[in-house]
Amino acid sequence: MAKNDLWRLSATELTALTRAGDVRAEDAVQASIDRMKAVNPALNAVVEDLSSEALERARALDKARANGAQPGPLHGVPVTIKINVDQAGHATSNGVTALKDLIAPADAPVVENLHKAGAVVIGRTNTPEFSFRADTDNPLFGRTHNPWGRHISPGGSSGGAGAAVMAGIGALAHGNDIGGSLRFPAAANGAVTVKPGLGRVPAWNPSQTAERGLLAQLMSVQGLITRAAEDLHLSMPSLIAADPRDPFHVPIPWRGAALDGPIKVAFTKNTHGYDLHPEVETALDFARDALSDAGYQVEGVEPPCVFDAGRTGYRALMGEIYALMKQDVDAAGSQTVRDIFAVYFQEFPPFAGEDLLRMMAKRTHYARQWSLFLEEYPLVLSPFLPQPFFRPDRDTEGAEGVHEVLGCAVYSYAMNFLGLPAASLPARLAELPGGPQPINVQIAARRWREDLAVDACAAIEARAGRMCLPLWEKMQAASA
Repeated sequence: MAKNDLWRLSATELTALTRAGDVRAEDAVQASIDRMKAVNPALNAVVEDLSSEALERARALDKARANGAQPGPLHGVPVTIKINVDQAGHATSNGVTALKDLIAPADAPVVENLHKAGAVVIGRTNTPEFSFRADTDNPLFGRTHNPWGRHISPGGSSGGAGAAVMAGIGALAHGNDIGGSLRFPAAANGAVTVKPGLGRVPAWNPSQTAERGLLAQLMSVQGLITRAAEDLHLSMPSLIAADPRDPFHVPIPWRGAALDGPIKVAFTKNTHGYDLHPEVETALDFARDALSDAGYQVEGVEPPCVFDAGRTGYRALMGEIYALMKQDVDAAGSQTVRDIFAVYFQEFPPFAGEDLLRMMAKRTHYARQWSLFLEEYPLVLSPFLPQPFFRPDRDTEGAEGVHEVLGCAVYSYAMNFLGLPAASLPARLAELPGGPQPINVQIAARRWREDLAVDACAAIEARAGRMCLPLWEKMQAASA
């Protein structure tokens, strides 16, 4: 493969070459930088270009390897970091103009773990203000566009990450997820991700001056967005390495024990009163059949209390946000984001006082029901969204817009409230009036068993193919 085509490789394919010494880290990084310079101006996915320091780091990795150093598992892999996580010497702006000069004094655990594994950060990716929209736009850096076309939102809040990795800017993209912010961009762009469970990936920002609210701590996780399921198996063991700055991190291996017999998968199309689009149903059927043919035992079974857990959890989170974050949004947010938050509080009436405490306590009830269910069905295949992904700025269109964007996404934030792993991957490329559009499905898993969800993603991907390939053809045709 020509040096300038190395950006096309998955992280797994690339490390087979870099670790063997067949490809220099500098060449791998340069190829991704060249791709970034070619496509990012039209996407605005990467909002801080770190090319110079990336090449310097890549050369240092090559020199160390030449001197006998053992290459790390992600040796020379180009990655991006979301701008709401600390990277030493760079601003953790979180898409907020007032924070544009908040320079991180040290790396967050996820950045440090990626560095230790040999990855090279080539840029920092865009997020909406306060990282609290399912779309990506802010007054500081502007709008991120979906590489499939401007008729589709890039998702959020890790919208820059999803657009970047699918366009070929880096083989891995860091993101995070408090209600769907890894899975929304994956669904929007046709990428693969797994939202880790609670305690799986160490998290902390050295720049923060106060601890986050308890529900934010319980629902928010760090993760990666990729173009291929195999890259999650490659990279997540490095991401989950322990860090003492997160006192609640759970240091257990990525791979759990093999399960006896065929793995049972609960399959549901229930969208809890929201209309199920025919293309989403077709994608679900495709995923079901792919898993069945791969040896999984797929059964039509309803998992417990999805709607109640999801709505209760998000209303509780909104109660915490109203009490602890609303003042910051009002003071530093744009009128657009203030208006969106006002509608959030209508769509998800915040619990307060004793009600908030009771609903936080009820989280254990929901989690116990799921724990018992997952004893029999270790995986749950479900919709992610009931409809194809929405258009940009749909959440600025009042109650109806927020209802379509977040109100219907109960399978998303229910998993955050429960603290369970949940993967998202494309199972279909739909031909819709605006153009081709990926359709993702969700696979939830037992606690601590992200690996089972990723295995299932790989089985579906083996039949569906990698969505980046038709995307790159489309992008090339558009630029010709």
